[in-house]
Amino acid sequence: MIENNDFSNENKFNQRNIWLLLAILFFAGIFVLDRFFEISIKYRGTNPTAIQSSILDDSEIEKIVLPAEGIILPVKWGDLGKQMADAGVIDAEKLENLYKNREGFSDYEKNLLFGEDNGYLRIDSKNSNFILNLLWAFGLANKNLILETGPMNDPEYGGAGVFASTGGWTLAKGEAMDYYSRYDFILLTPEQQELVEEVSKNIYRPCCGNSTYFPDCNHGMAMLGLLELMASQGASEEEMYDIALRVNSYWFPSTYITIAKYFQKRGVSWDEVNPMDILGSAYSSASGYKQILEEIEPPKSGGGGGCGV
Repeated sequence: MIENNDFSNENKFNQRNIWLLLAILFFAGIFVLDRFFEISIKYRGTNPTAIQSSILDDSEIEKIVLPAEGIILPVKWGDLGKQMADAGVIDAEKLENLYKNREGFSDYEKNLLFGEDNGYLRIDSKNSNFILNLLWAFGLANKNLILETGPMNDPEYGGAGVFASTGGWTLAKGEAMDYYSRYDFILLTPEQQELVEEVSKNIYRPCCGNSTYFPDCNHGMAMLGLLELMASQGASEEEMYDIALRVNSYWFPSTYITIAKYFQKRGVSWDEVNPMDILGSAYSSASGYKQILEEIEPPKSGGGGGCGV
C-alpha cells in the first residue's frame, strides 16, 4: 500500500508539472503573438503603400529630391573657370551682365569664375543655373572624342554648329564653334574615356529625346562636361549615375518630383530607386516623361528645364 501511494503521489506531481509547463507555453505564445502584431502594425505604418496618411505631398517630396542645403559634387573645380575666361570660352563681362538681371553673382560663384584654388563644386536650387552654364562651357570646349566622332558631327544633321548646345552658347568671345572641342583643360585616360562614353549613352534629359552621348542641348553638354570631370577625378560608374540623377533633379525639378511621385504610388521611396534606371529613356527622356504625365500630376511649382543661357 505504501508503494502504491508513492506511485500515485508521483503521478499527480508529474501531471501538475505538465499542466504548469503547458500554461507557461500558452502565455509565452500569447506574448510572442502580441509582439508580432505590434511590430506588424508599426511596419505597416511606415510602408507608403499601406495607408493613405503615409503618402508624402509635393512639398515633402521636394525636400527629399532637392535638398535645400544642396549637394557636394565629387569634382574639384580648381581654376577651370579662370582658364575658360582667359581662353574666351566664357566672356566674363557677358556672364556678369546676364546675372545682374537675375540675382547677381554670389561670392561663391565669383570665385568659381575668377578663383584659382576652388574645392569641390556644390549645387543647390539657387545656383543650379550658374553651375549649368559653367559646365556647359566646359563640356563644349574640352577636347573629347564624343564631340568629334559622335552624333554631333554626323553629316546627317548638318554639322555640330546647328544645335542648341553650340549655337545657343552666346556667352563666349566670338562664335561658340571657335571653341568646340578645342582645349585640353583635362585629359582622360583611355579607360576614363571609355567610362564616359558608356555612362553618357545611358543618361537622358526630359527636354529632348537624346542621351548625353548626343549633347545637342545645354543640359546634355553640361552633363558631358560633368561626366568628364568625374571620370578624370576617379569617380566610379555607380557614383557617376548617382550624381547625374541628383544634378538632373536640380536642373529639372518639376520632372523629378513628378517621377518620385510616380514611384511613391508604387510603394518605392526616392532613396530606393536605381539612378541608372531613372536616367534612362523610359523615365528621363521627353517621351518617357510624357508617359509619366499621363498618370501623375506634376507639382504646381517647379521651374527649370530651359535650354538657353
